[in-house]
Amino acid sequence: MGNIADQRYLLKFLLTAATFLFIGTIQGVVQVLPPIRVWLDAIGSPISGPGHMIDPLAHAHINIVGGLVMIGMAMTYYLFEQVAGRPILSRRLCNHSYGWLAVGVCCFYSTLLFFGIWEGRLMLAGDLAGQAEVHHIYGRVIAGASTVMGMGFWVFFANIFTGYRALKRGNA
Repeated sequence: MGNIADQRYLLKFLLTAATFLFIGTIQGVVQVLPPIRVWLDAIGSPISGPGHMIDPLAHAHINIVGGLVMIGMAMTYYLFEQVAGRPILSRRLCNHSYGWLAVGVCCFYSTLLFFGIWEGRLMLAGDLAGQAEVHHIYGRVIAGASTVMGMGFWVFFANIFTGYRALKRGNA
């Protein structure tokens, strides 16, 4: 359990979460503006098609994963130390979980927006072959972004569960 200075590493989680939530609120306002809403509805938002990538997927991920999960990770790291009465097993893994998740959320969110807009424009232009080709590329890119984001989760889980096991054995 450290003093406040020892827990300053958690500030990056909190500031990043606040930034992601801020971006999510901006998107939420923008996507309900009448011209944007009409365009999104024309390309399938929120049910299917390219519009679905923008609203709700991108919007939900920036808010829920980027904002709330990032806050949840910070709270878990903080509370683990407080309840256990000892530092988390690996501060290095804390930093890795932050980095992987932050980069993954940015990549995932950007990919959803970029490809949703690109495919939506092709769809409205009637270029279904172009849309299919772009969607084929999208699959590879979103898989990479998902993997990066997933690494943040997996490193977090490994740090928490390994730390708990070490605590139970009396090694931490």
